[in-house]
Amino acid sequence: MKKEKKEEKKSLFGGIKLSWLMVIIGAIVIGVLVGLINCVSSLLDTSFRDPAIYFGFWIFCGIFIIMNSKSNLDSALKCFVFFLISQPLIYLVEVPFVRMGWGIFTYYKYWLIWTILCFPMGFIGYYLKKNKWWGLVILVPMMIFIALEMSAHVGGVLYYFPHHLLSALFCICSLIIYPLCIFKDNKKIRYIGLGIGIVLICYGILSPIISKSYIYETDILCDSEQHPLDEKSKVYLKDSKYGKLEIKEYKGEESFYCVHATFVRAGKTEFTTVDKKGKKTVYELEIKKNTYDREMKKEK
Repeated sequence: MKKEKKEEKKSLFGGIKLSWLMVIIGAIVIGVLVGLINCVSSLLDTSFRDPAIYFGFWIFCGIFIIMNSKSNLDSALKCFVFFLISQPLIYLVEVPFVRMGWGIFTYYKYWLIWTILCFPMGFIGYYLKKNKWWGLVILVPMMIFIALEMSAHVGGVLYYFPHHLLSALFCICSLIIYPLCIFKDNKKIRYIGLGIGIVLICYGILSPIISKSYIYETDILCDSEQHPLDEKSKVYLKDSKYGKLEIKEYKGEESFYCVHATFVRAGKTEFTTVDKKGKKTVYELEIKKNTYDREMKKEK
């Protein structure tokens, strides 16, 4: 009877016999895949490359290891080794494909700190398996971390739909599934955790909408011989759904004028400048995440 009960509880969040071989092979495979995907230029600024930047996927890996470990020490060591292998492997795979070459490892310093912290976090995280209130106390900081990342992903969806949509949905699912599956034998903690998850989901969705944190502001054109601008110049964006443009004066020893942009989404459009003599110049504009491409449109 006891054996059958254990079989029933077997899932991603407990019951799997997680051997050291599985941990090492998993770390190698995941590290290589994340590194290779991060080298695909066409996937830039999408959910597929988010694991190389954000923590959401790695939190899932950590919880999976913790929930299928045999003891505090087993959990701590397996978490540490998994990240010690997978994280530098991501950068190693990228070396032949990026301009920085071996210099890309300068970014690993940040992840190395988190890798070292995986040992104590894995040790403490093992208490998630106890189905007690302190397990929820351990889980909540991770849920808050996920909600903060979710806010960034939702902002990305609003700015560059459907980019980052999968990442946003992954965060939403995580905030619901973790408390439900980790505390499956304690209904009270389970539903308290679910309530916290729902509150955090609301925060993750509403925060970027209210704060407009995803908006990209920049100057896309400034006064020059080729592009003359002054206080009498005018500027028009072909499609207002991308944001708005205005002529902005910058005062200093010598005042000058620029076309200031407030972009609310990415995409391709055009804008037109009109100088004081009434001459119109049309530019093709591609808006990206925190950058843009501008080119004067050739007259037909």
